[in-house]
Amino acid sequence: MYALVSRKVAIARALIHDPQLLFFDEPTANLDPESARLVRDILLKLKKDGKTIFINTHNLDEAQRICGHIGILKTKLLAVNTPEQLEKTVWGNIRTVIQVEQINDQILAAVRKLNPKELNIEENKIILVLADPLKENPDVVQEIVSAGGRIQYVTQLNPGLEETYLKVIQE
Repeated sequence: MYALVSRKVAIARALIHDPQLLFFDEPTANLDPESARLVRDILLKLKKDGKTIFINTHNLDEAQRICGHIGILKTKLLAVNTPEQLEKTVWGNIRTVIQVEQINDQILAAVRKLNPKELNIEENKIILVLADPLKENPDVVQEIVSAGGRIQYVTQLNPGLEETYLKVIQE
């Protein structure tokens, strides 16, 4: 409780002069989940109000939720962009994964007909790279069902910010 009170006082002191630029170092470190959420909500409100906020944090999940742009540092600035663009730059195109009960030649022919950029099969998973997944995923699903396939789920392989960070600092 003491940590939250002192954190709230520090935020209040920082905001008293209505600055447009704010710096926070590990704003939710050592806070319980409820208090950390409260601090994140305050930061998101400040962001919504048009404040520019720099956050230094090792909590990459939190950074991904709060920040519009992420900078990855390792003695120097290695990368900076939106979380989504960082992931796309590092990992390339988004992969769509379609789990079906069973893959057969008709299903594969139906998927190939849509000309995916990449097509891989792992057990009963069809893994695709499409030019525009949001537009093309429904067509792929429809083709698989029309070919007699029973879809169990459709998802995207999205490496998170942590995996992206690790790959960037290792290169």
